Amino acid sequence: MSDERVNQTTSGAEAEKRPAPPRIRFIHILPVVILLGVSGVFFVRLFGEDPSLVPSVMLNRPAPEFALAPLENLRRAGEPVPGFSREDLPLPADGEAQVNIVNVWASWCVPCRDEHPVLMDLADDPQVRVLGINYKDRPENARRFLGALGNPFDKVGVDESGRSAIEWGVYGVPETFIVDANGIIRYKHIGPIMPNQVEGFRDQVNAAKTPVGTIDGPGEDAAAAVR
Repeated sequence: MSDERVNQTTSGAEAEKRPAPPRIRFIHILPVVILLGVSGVFFVRLFGEDPSLVPSVMLNRPAPEFALAPLENLRRAGEPVPGFSREDLPLPADGEAQVNIVNVWASWCVPCRDEHPVLMDLADDPQVRVLGINYKDRPENARRFLGALGNPFDKVGVDESGRSAIEWGVYGVPETFIVDANGIIRYKHIGPIMPNQVEGFRDQVNAAKTPVGTIDGPGEDAAAAVR
């Protein structure tokens, strides 16, 4: 009995000397929890929603102030293609064109190449005027791009610094805005216009053929009309 008690006493003393297993504190795993949370939100945004439907503060508001020089040496039907500014967006009431499509593009943008046939088709509608903002591009590459794929743009403005794109609230290229005859931004499409999105985009174009507000501000009647 005495030997057993000695052994038990010795075992207890050794157990007390052993270091306690380390405890995992919450603060140590907090960065992992945050990372997983952010990754989850990103995953849902990327795969769970249509990225073209990201809201924009520019919707139903006048287009921002901008003035862009033309793309050097770009010609269409033998005539120089002009640049454009905010003041060029309102359309004359007696003109054939009833709505603007403003496309932000670049020759180095692969999705821009994919959506280009859609822009060419839209430009065939005499009631639609397609305008291009060439984003952070080289003039020779931009001309080569349009020379190979066709030029749907009535006007092309060069945004070499990307400043005008920021004013428009652009996330990246391509992006496309529908601007009505009064210069009000009625719709924004983020990313390339894919074939399965063309019908819905045309619906937005047709809706914008009924203008609201003015370039100086949409006003109460415009806000009600676009709700």
